[in-house]
Amino acid sequence: MAKDPAAPRKQRSNPFKQIASVYKAVKSMDPSITWWLLGVFIGVLALFVIIGFLVDHPIYFVFIGLPIAALAAMITLSRRGEKAAFGAMQGKAGQSVGALSMLRRGWYYDQEPVAADVARPQEIANAAMIFRALGAPGVVLIGEGPLPRAKKLMEKEVKKVARVAPGVPIHQLYVGDDDGQVSARKLTRTMTKLKGTLTKEEMSAVNKRLKSIPGIRQGIPAGVDPTKARMDRRQLRGR
Repeated sequence: MAKDPAAPRKQRSNPFKQIASVYKAVKSMDPSITWWLLGVFIGVLALFVIIGFLVDHPIYFVFIGLPIAALAAMITLSRRGEKAAFGAMQGKAGQSVGALSMLRRGWYYDQEPVAADVARPQEIANAAMIFRALGAPGVVLIGEGPLPRAKKLMEKEVKKVARVAPGVPIHQLYVGDDDGQVSARKLTRTMTKLKGTLTKEEMSAVNKRLKSIPGIRQGIPAGVDPTKARMDRRQLRGR
């Protein structure tokens, strides 16, 4: 069957344009990224050249080293980009959801806080918030902001979750740099280390129950969007 010439063509993504876009985004946050990429690429390639001379096959090892050096540079770009992004949102309201956006598949999480305590819009930087995620380890509640107020919100949220999902493990974490807290950069790593207890079917059922909990938007002043600290993992990977 002949194709309709008027039919819209599916655009193919250009990997080089994607890499360039990611590079520009990372460079805006980390100006030294160019030197990091050059250093890693040249360092890895030089290592293969040295090995090539030692085994008397330098050209052969150059061809092997080129793609590996490029891969090492791409990994460096991704890691430096993540580090720069976390540094940019550190200490800002909503940094928890920025970290949650880095979670791999298999997790449910809310992009808005499920509980918040904000006195006035101009005090959003000192807001206490609770974010919620659900994975194989159970429900993970993440508090951020002034600890005393965050703990009060946490106690209320734990009771709500336990009421709609009895028996499901509830983990409590606080994002920050003080003792007993987890830095935003290590949040997802800490969560993925928790022991898994729920199956996919159980997670789906629990997620539906959690959705039945009324949202708490009244604690957040109108016009304030703490989720703008969210980090796009796909952008960092060039997708």
